[in-house]
Amino acid sequence: MSQPLGPSAPVPPKAAFTSHQSVKLLKFADDTTLIGLISGGDESAYRWESDHLVLWCSQNNLELNALKTVEMVVDFRRNRAPPSPITLCDSPVTIVDSFCFLGSIITQDLKWELNISSITKKAQQRLFFLRQLKKLNLPKTMMVHFYMAIIKSILCSSITVWYAAATAKDKGRLQRVIRSAERVIGCNLPSLQDLFASRSLKRAKKIAADPSHPGHKLFVPLPSGRRLRSIRTTTSRHTNSFFPSAVGLINRARSPTA
Repeated sequence: MSQPLGPSAPVPPKAAFTSHQSVKLLKFADDTTLIGLISGGDESAYRWESDHLVLWCSQNNLELNALKTVEMVVDFRRNRAPPSPITLCDSPVTIVDSFCFLGSIITQDLKWELNISSITKKAQQRLFFLRQLKKLNLPKTMMVHFYMAIIKSILCSSITVWYAAATAKDKGRLQRVIRSAERVIGCNLPSLQDLFASRSLKRAKKIAADPSHPGHKLFVPLPSGRRLRSIRTTTSRHTNSFFPSAVGLINRARSPTA
């Protein structure tokens, strides 16, 4: 559930964070996202945290914008039961199929076509300005800097989250944007696969070196100390998520033939 706070809302103190292990509260600026893991149909912890958030905001002179609050249910069971609606400030919360979280579009089936379409559209719009710089005979180095700052930054937005799970068709759409930029600038640019690998390795190494990170325990070295233990997965959706992909990238980077 995503809840925007009032425009002057400060970051809540740690005391306002969740009391249940199955519920997480994510806070960024004036946006608040409540994530709950519901097992066995028991929603008590999730609903308690939702009510507690409403109470905390009222006690700290903060106003929740119920009209902009949405709820998305991710459920891969065959026999899915319709979720019970949540009421926030006497207003029912709208249940949606997708929503934008920190610039990335997340859908309830955890596929990334909508997000990649949005990224592709933004990157293609910025290619227009790159072509204008080409017409003005700007030096190649300046156009590369423009590409890195304006176009590459769009293509790499949350790339460690969605790239491994993207379809070959969607990856091809994004790679065509890079090839178009190469033709305009007149030089080779890093491929999307290379960008994903470098950023995933950088992120994974930071997590592996930080014992306080929740994902630190997933990077377990083998007795040899050279490679990491592969994460056991049962679905392609899990296999193509960040942590199994990052472990595979690290192991390939450490292999003698790399």
